[in-house]
Amino acid sequence: MTIHETLKALRLAHGYAQEQLAEKLDISRQAIAKWESGATLPELDRLIQLAALYQTTLDALVCGQQPCATQTARTATPQPGTAALIAFLLRASEKTYAGKGPHAPVPSRLQAHDLHFAEGEYRYIDSYIGGARFVGEELLYRRDVCVWGMNYCGRTLGEGFSGDFLKAALLKRPPEMPFRGPRLYRDGRFSYHNDAAGDFGWFSGREDIYCDQRHVYTLRYHGGWVET
Repeated sequence: MTIHETLKALRLAHGYAQEQLAEKLDISRQAIAKWESGATLPELDRLIQLAALYQTTLDALVCGQQPCATQTARTATPQPGTAALIAFLLRASEKTYAGKGPHAPVPSRLQAHDLHFAEGEYRYIDSYIGGARFVGEELLYRRDVCVWGMNYCGRTLGEGFSGDFLKAALLKRPPEMPFRGPRLYRDGRFSYHNDAAGDFGWFSGREDIYCDQRHVYTLRYHGGWVET
């Protein structure tokens, strides 16, 4: 099924006329008609809105039930100890930002907020700068050598953002995609969407949060293996 066929099928399945859907998205009925005819495609922000409205994932919306990342990922060469490193990253997430862990008393750079976790031969550092607009970096070390990293940049977009909801989503990092949260997570008024491509060694993605279908947060990230 093509994307325009999927969009039409989902609209009809949820009982919306084109006019009703256009009103919910605050766009014209003609825009909906063009999507469904295949004349144009929705922009990413609109796809995220549609996924939230239809209670589905971006993968299901755009690619059917097969995740897009598995179709288009650029796979990096597997590294020894990858499984152990991923398991450590998941534990580190539970002990630091997502788990409301303490900040390091001395930051690694000016104006930064640092969160550290160490276990055996592994060490994790998350360092970010900013508030409503922020940038940051996560690093993994093995025997004091940096082996993996991720950069991110995010924004809160309006009233309704919940840091506690974001932390809850990040606590659910799936082992097969451990760089941020799951592809879809919902709780009450909130929905979290993570559109990722690649694997642990080479990846990029975007996460978004909606509150009552209003876009209140967005973040872009990328990362992979480090050679030293």
